[in-house]
Amino acid sequence: MTILVGNNVVNITMSSISTTLVGLSFDAGTAVVVSSLGITSTVLVFGERAPKSYAVENTELHARRVALGLTVVEKVLWPLITVLYYLTGLVNRVTGGSPSIESTYVTRDEIRNMIKTGEREGILDAEEREMLQRTLRFTDATAKAVMTPRLDVVAVSADATVEAAVRQCLRAGHARLPAYGESLDDVAGVFDIRELRGSDYDDSTDLDVADVVAPTLYVPESTNVDELLSEMRENRIHVATAIDEFGATEGLVTMEDVTEEIVGEILAGDETHPIEFVDDDTITVDGSVDVEEVSEALGVVLPEGEEFETIPGSSFNLAGRLVERDEEFDYENVTLRAERVDDTRIRTVRVTVDRDDAKPVETRSPPGEDEFD
Repeated sequence: MTILVGNNVVNITMSSISTTLVGLSFDAGTAVVVSSLGITSTVLVFGERAPKSYAVENTELHARRVALGLTVVEKVLWPLITVLYYLTGLVNRVTGGSPSIESTYVTRDEIRNMIKTGEREGILDAEEREMLQRTLRFTDATAKAVMTPRLDVVAVSADATVEAAVRQCLRAGHARLPAYGESLDDVAGVFDIRELRGSDYDDSTDLDVADVVAPTLYVPESTNVDELLSEMRENRIHVATAIDEFGATEGLVTMEDVTEEIVGEILAGDETHPIEFVDDDTITVDGSVDVEEVSEALGVVLPEGEEFETIPGSSFNLAGRLVERDEEFDYENVTLRAERVDDTRIRTVRVTVDRDDAKPVETRSPPGEDEFD
């Protein structure tokens, strides 16, 4: 409010004084024209362009220099500022306007564009840009998007012995496994090798998995990842169970899954990256990768929907049926090819972009094969 009042007082005073002085030598009409052109040029150069350009390049230094003067002006103009503040509020109540002089002018899309500009100008490298973009997406992601789906979950029976559970963990290559009762819809807790004590291996104790499991957290699959992270940290739980609207287990969410939403894929052992570039216009995608990641990687816009989030889901949506190996689907200038299919599940998809063509949505069968109902 101080800056707004100060700008207007200075500009109007300059105009008044200039018109009065010029009017001593010219007639009234000429004085107005000369004064308007002269003051406008002066304000644009010395009041707008030059000082603001300097302030952008010397932000902190300029702010420290003007802070004291601005504080003095604020005290001098305090009566006028107070009157204008309440007068503005009265006018806003009559007209239904907002009490704020300025509204928020930076949107998430503008921040994304700033990040891209930063990479283009060399301020950010590619990894920094990707991490910042993942951070912006973090609040939009859900447990369903980051979880390990039920089909890929390796679990151990709560009735199994600790020794048997340890062997299963070693075979699966995981330090933690969910322990279930009658089925995977009844997750009793999480079996963690690192939490075992020496006595747990003693045959004389005859311990079952149910005796040593840690509690798990049940969350709806629609839970936002940032809320889930806060809840997992608060309860000191490393594995959460995602359930659907009927209470059935849909998958598991680990702390690593949540962390990967920001830092990217954390590979272990012989794991391969879920997105592999064949060339600038072609990538091979694991069946767990969501549509948004592929769109970002290739700089295209692929179809998304509430009923699916992954690339295989997008392929099924385009086909409207089950998909065979090597079958291809076109969406505008993007071709999706099912490279690896196990039974009814698409494991790997090859995505190719034709930068010079925009093709209509269509489907076609592999060479020599007929489409099936």
